[in-house]
Amino acid sequence: MTTPKTAEPAGAEPDPEARGLRLVVVLLALTVVSGLIDAVSYLGLGRVFTANMTGNVVVLGFAAAGAPGFSVPHTATSLVCFLLGAVVGGRVAARFRSGSRRRWARLSLAAEAALVGLSAAVAFTWPRDAGAAYALIALTALAMGLRNATVRKLGIADLTTTVLTGTLTGLVADSRLGNGTGLRSPRRAASVLAMLAGAFLGAWLVLHHGLGVPLLLAAVGSAVPAVTASGRE
Repeated sequence: MTTPKTAEPAGAEPDPEARGLRLVVVLLALTVVSGLIDAVSYLGLGRVFTANMTGNVVVLGFAAAGAPGFSVPHTATSLVCFLLGAVVGGRVAARFRSGSRRRWARLSLAAEAALVGLSAAVAFTWPRDAGAAYALIALTALAMGLRNATVRKLGIADLTTTVLTGTLTGLVADSRLGNGTGLRSPRRAASVLAMLAGAFLGAWLVLHHGLGVPLLLAAVGSAVPAVTASGRE
């Protein structure tokens, strides 16, 4: 005798955490944004990084040694503001992590979008003001620190959104060429290509349209995931 299938509970609703874009897709989009941000900061704000702090620490060393074209105040401002953003991101994660992952991710991304959007407004309003450079460095570094703390707490492998050294190492060392399985090679390769695409696009926009346009595009690139991200990997 065939056992009848158990019916779904009446009125059952799908898991709200699954609504929206997977976090893997979201983080790849944010990796493109990182390329845009660092193109703006390095090419337009005096050879300083505001997303890639590995490069920024090296640049700070260059500047402290007196290498031409680098600025200790600019680089230190970026580093300090990034760390402040990371503190805020850590506190937000501690506050919301036990609840909805989707809500937490969207809240952090909305804050990032607001900070980057404000930086775009500064770039459009005071395009040649020397003081505006510090505002742009501070705002974008705060946004990137907040995001990096969030991404770290999300704990999705190989998608840091700002640093590629470990990703590139894993891509090669864990490949079949390195006697590995190549299990996450597509994700790692996509992350590298996303950063490259963002840097290329950002550099082209900075060279041809100034700083406001790439920053505005970066703000949109953060805002869209802020309203579409799910809580699932």
